Amino acid sequence: MTLNSQILGQLEQQAIELPSWAFANSGTRFRVFGQPGVPRDPFEKIADAAQVHKVTALAPKVALHIPWDKVDDYAKLRNHAEDLGVALGTINSNTFQDEAYKFGSLAHSDAAVRQKAIDHHFECIEIMNETGSQDLKIWLADGTNYPGQDDMRGRQDRLTESLAKIYERIGENQRLVLEYKFFEPAFYHTDVPDWGTSYAQVVALGERAFVCLDTGHHAPGTNIEFIVMQLLRLGKLGSFDFNSAFYADDDLIVGAADPFQLFRILVEVVRGGGYGPDSGVAFMLDQCHNVEKKIPGQIRSVLNVQEMTARALLVDRDALGAAQQAGDVLTANSILMDAFYTDVRPALAEWRESRGLPADPMEGYAESGYQQKIEAERVGGEQAGWGA
Repeated sequence: MTLNSQILGQLEQQAIELPSWAFANSGTRFRVFGQPGVPRDPFEKIADAAQVHKVTALAPKVALHIPWDKVDDYAKLRNHAEDLGVALGTINSNTFQDEAYKFGSLAHSDAAVRQKAIDHHFECIEIMNETGSQDLKIWLADGTNYPGQDDMRGRQDRLTESLAKIYERIGENQRLVLEYKFFEPAFYHTDVPDWGTSYAQVVALGERAFVCLDTGHHAPGTNIEFIVMQLLRLGKLGSFDFNSAFYADDDLIVGAADPFQLFRILVEVVRGGGYGPDSGVAFMLDQCHNVEKKIPGQIRSVLNVQEMTARALLVDRDALGAAQQAGDVLTANSILMDAFYTDVRPALAEWRESRGLPADPMEGYAESGYQQKIEAERVGGEQAGWGA
């Protein structure tokens, strides 16, 4: 199998959004580990993200997290990004680090707390208007730890009302994307624990509301590609948050835990029309680099997605369909496995060189001297991290 001109043309359209927070300090529940050269403000985060795009041509947008990435002048931040060859992307809200949100935010029993959370999303929409962002992504830590702690049905009703107020405020060319997570930090029940709950909420909102699927937000053994298929079939898959999980929401480099799972997911993305600039599905990373360097970690991540996308595009759909129709189980499986086991890396390296990119972006970045430069220059000030 080879990467023909049609597949290479499709790969040229690939765009994977980077999270600004991936370049900041992060760690475990027990400690946040600092690294030399870590950004001290959103401008430096974007500068680092631009390095990923420079050596891969895969990451043209940077997602922001509010209030972690608040600045006084968003037009200045937008111009800064454009000067570096990237754009500002998804605006992610944060209703899980304020004392008022101890027992929830948009689903809280106290109307004043709910309004506080709604007002935060109104602020995010204003930022979207200034940055040119299309998507408002909402992930909620809302839930309970103990049976009887709160009324689960009442919380769903309050969540519906809160989301409706936010949805009314978004612009005609903007979208609300609701993420789900099956547990943590709430352990008895989470208010948006699965794709079905997220789907039910966004369907009630309207045609500009979609589901965000985070690949790490599922119980072990979940058939994630089935969920991808179903949401594409229903026209409600708005975006991905790509990462890897060995046990739970580990936020590791995408493809690190189960490369075959990433391949299977992308097979369904291609099959369901979820790939390409006109699909309406946004690819994004949501990862933390706790022990590895931040920028190389993001480079490795986008390359993993690209490689598995190339393999997914190699699947012989006609032969696969014929085998499936004939009930030929082993042939159908072998067609899929042949594409998965194809080593596309040499062909991708050659293709990159033909486009003026480093054949090996990891090596290209290492040789650029950028890492040594930021480690030498970013001395003093306060490094960005969780909550900043």
